[in-house]
Amino acid sequence: MKITGGCHCGEITYEAELDPDKVGICHCTDCQSLSASAYHVIAMAAGETFQITKGSPRIYVKTADSGNRRRLAFCGNCSSSIYSSEDSETPPLYNIRAGTMHQKREIEPVFECWYASALPWVESTRNTRKFDGNPG
Repeated sequence: MKITGGCHCGEITYEAELDPDKVGICHCTDCQSLSASAYHVIAMAAGETFQITKGSPRIYVKTADSGNRRRLAFCGNCSSSIYSSEDSETPPLYNIRAGTMHQKREIEPVFECWYASALPWVESTRNTRKFDGNPG
């Protein structure tokens, strides 16, 4: 599925191809903090299909408890979170923040990851696969 999107203020835009079967909800505590909400909805796109078409996001590198380093990209003007990826020049996968997609009404989460961290008042999405950590 071809998607386009961008930040709230329009300074950053992107395009990518994503597999609708790789759309999910992340309940990890990092996503809770970064989204200022209960979770992030993510849409995974293969690295070779993702392209920034306008602007240049700011990058924050987060080192997880596991030691893994993740790049978190956001707009330096409006602070919209755009994506996360592994910390490399050519990441194999981008976790695009679905709220920034123009086609967000055309996707539906099929999995929930880090479900063990889900806030107790958040109801599960119907018919999603649940993972206590990252999906397999």
